[in-house]
Parts: sequence; C-alpha cells; structure tokens
Amino acid sequence: MPTPLEPDLSALSPLANELATTIARVASDIALVIDKDGVISSVAEGAAVQAHRCGEWVGQRWVDTVSTSTRSKIQSLLDEVSQKGIVSRRREVSHPAHPNAGGEELPVTWSAIRLGVDGPVLAVGRDLRVVAAIQQRFVEAQQDMERHYWNRRQAESRYQLLFQVANDAVLALDANTLVVLEANAASAVLLGHELSLIQGRPLVDSLPPSARVAVAELLANARSTGRAGEIRVRALATAGALDISATPFLVDDQQQLLLRARRDEAVAGTVVDSADSLALSRMAEFVETTPDAVVITDSVGNILMANPAFLRLSRCSDEVRLRGQALPALLLDADGSWAKLVARVRVAGMVSNAALAVGSLDGNPQVVRVSAALMAESEQACLGFILRPGHRLPAHLAGDDVLAGLLDQVGRVPLADLLVEVAHRAERQLIESALLRTGGQRATAADALGMSPEALELRIQRHGLSGMGYPTDVVGKPPLFN
Repeated sequence: MPTPLEPDLSALSPLANELATTIARVASDIALVIDKDGVISSVAEGAAVQAHRCGEWVGQRWVDTVSTSTRSKIQSLLDEVSQKGIVSRRREVSHPAHPNAGGEELPVTWSAIRLGVDGPVLAVGRDLRVVAAIQQRFVEAQQDMERHYWNRRQAESRYQLLFQVANDAVLALDANTLVVLEANAASAVLLGHELSLIQGRPLVDSLPPSARVAVAELLANARSTGRAGEIRVRALATAGALDISATPFLVDDQQQLLLRARRDEAVAGTVVDSADSLALSRMAEFVETTPDAVVITDSVGNILMANPAFLRLSRCSDEVRLRGQALPALLLDADGSWAKLVARVRVAGMVSNAALAVGSLDGNPQVVRVSAALMAESEQACLGFILRPGHRLPAHLAGDDVLAGLLDQVGRVPLADLLVEVAHRAERQLIESALLRTGGQRATAADALGMSPEALELRIQRHGLSGMGYPTDVVGKPPLFN
C-alpha cells in the first residue's frame, strides 16, 4: 500500500500506454511501459529517436536493450521504483545501435515511476545527443575564444616589439663616465635636444633636474650589479609615464650601458578597461603605416618579424615567407656589410645611421640608412633594425608640393616607394596646416582631422613637428621627468 506521502497512481495503470505516448510527444523523446517482470510492453517514440528502431524493444527485457556496462543502472532504477514507489533518480545509459540501422549508440537519461503497487512502470527518457551537441558547441566556442585570445596576444606582442624598435629612445653610454656614445633619433625627440647636443656629453646634462637622481641611481645599480634594471618616471608635460631600462654590456673590454626609454601608452589611457586595446591600436597603426622599414631578428640575424615597409623593401609579399631567413642573405649582402653590421650590434648593443646597400636582382643596389639596437630586456635577446631608404627626402625639405623632387625619381625608385613618400609628405602638410589653423591646439586639430589626440601626437612626433614654434603650452614642450 502507498504511504500517506506517496500518491496512489493505481487508477492510471490502464492508461499506461496512452500516458507513454503523450509524455513522449510533449515532454520527452521516448517513453516505455514495463511490466512487473521488467519486460517492455509498449514503446512511444519521439521523432529524435525513431531512426534507432526503439519500437522493436517490445517483448524484450529492458536491461537487455542497453550496453553491458550500463545494465546495472537499469536494474537499480527498477529496484528503486519497486521498493519505494516514487519517481526514481535519473540514470544515464547507452543503447547499442540497431544492427540494421547503422549509426551510433543512443545515449539516454532515464527516470521512472510505478503506476500503483502492482501496476506497470512508466519510464521516460531524454536523448542526450542534443545535450552532447550543445556541450560540444560550447567546447568549440571556448576553444575559439582561447584561439582568438592567443592570436590577439601574439599580435599585441608582435606590434609591441616592432613599435619599440621604431619608437623607443635608445642610448649607449660609457659605464664609468655616463657619457653618451650613441643615440638614435627617438632620443632627441624624447629629451628635447638635438643629437649633436646629446652625444659626447654626460646623459645627466640632457635630463631635467627632477629625473637626474632616479636615472643616475638606475645606471649605478646596473653598473655595479651587472644586471639589467628598470624604473618608471612620470612625464610632467604629457599624461602617462616613461619606462626606462638600463642593461650592462662589455664592448672590447670597455663596460657600457644600453639605456632604453619608452612611453607607457596604457598608463596614459583615460579608460582603464580599454587601455590595452587603445595601446595595441596605436602600435598597430604606427607599425603598419610608418614609411621606415622595421625588422626584428634573433641574436644571429634570422628574421622573426617585419612590418609592411620592410616587405616592400625586400620585394616580398608575405611576412611568413621571411621568417627564419638570414637578414644578410635576404638583402643580397654582396660584400658582407650586413653580416658585419649584425655582428656589431650583437657586441656593441646599437648602431646609428649606418649607410648600407640593399642588393637587387637587376643589379642596381639601393642605399639605406640603418639604425639597430639589441633588445636584451626579455629572456631571449633579439635585434631590432630600422631601414630608411636613402632616396627619401627629409620631411622639412619637401616644400609645399608633395611631388617636389619625386618626378625625377621615376624610373629609378619603385612606384610603391614613391607613393609611400607622397603619402608621408601629404600627411605632414595636412597636420601642419591643421596645427597652424588652430593655433597649435592639438585637441582641436585632432578633431578637425578626424582622429584622436593620441594618434595626432604620434604623427606629430613622427614628422618632427614638435618644434614648429607653437606656444610652448601646447606644442614643442619636451617631456619632463618626475
């Protein structure tokens, strides 16, 4: 007899087959009516399971329709409803594929209830293939997200390295006197002095007073410990900060220090959540559009990555094809100058404005100006090179006509390089015009040009417009340290 807590379902026993059919249509994929001996007397199939010919189970014991490994689950389910008379717990079992229907096993989750003390068992099942498909789609979506994340991280790392090579201020110092032996063009922009006033003088002479103690301490620690160090100082003239690192080197038994300084673009962002994306966007824009060829190699000169300008210079359409190739061999190093340059950068840490020839298949080499530096801040050292074609006129000599002097280059310089130079000159003139019309107000000029103030700032530095004589509170004020 049912207990007071258990409903008496005996009245439903004669309707077991109709109940099975209704449940299969409305709330389940399959329903079975099972007699007291565990034999299936009726099967109601939903559309999802009809291909498995479950109707042929009639007359078979329920435990015989499942795989051998899951028979114990069916038996425990029957024992549970027989002894307790309540809805059983769910069991997941697997039904072998029909021998004539082919296909795969049918995974089903079953629950059951007995219709009265002596009544039949009504079992209802759900096809787990739908759940498995959803789970598989979830796993695939998660994998796609992970691939997207890592692809983005790889792109970010790539652009960051190329951006640093093209944009970082790099200086080689005598470790004992802290006199600047070599410095790149970005150093002049960052420190607000001409290169001629930086090289051959102690670095502290080019630093604002507020930064001298911190930088001197950094250099002293690197010199005494023999290990690289890094500090962050705040730039007073602009938002954000500067990261400065110092790495010790030994060049011909002379101890030197390689100092690298870069702006922390993420710190300069006004929205924390979008700072990384904004920094990546800036780096990508700079790397993709700069007319200077930028390439990074491993410590022996094998190419790791390059920007579009280098692809044009090397006459290669795909960066993937460049990877692993030796830089001297790719640039047709006939006299060994490139190989010597790679060796020199490995030893000395940096090279500034060296003139080398890039060979060509037609026998007409092209002269480029090369600056290079050792990037020794990561666990694996690599070399960064900036190649500027020697035929490109300085921006300040371009004049009002963006085509001035370029028509004479037709036939001697590839069209792609000429178009890059035209775009470079046109961009400079448009930015200069916007700054003049707005009285040097960069935010207003950026709005007039349809770009962000940060993007305009990058272009101003790239074109050397910081010192055009605008009011010092808006343009031309060199960054200070704090």
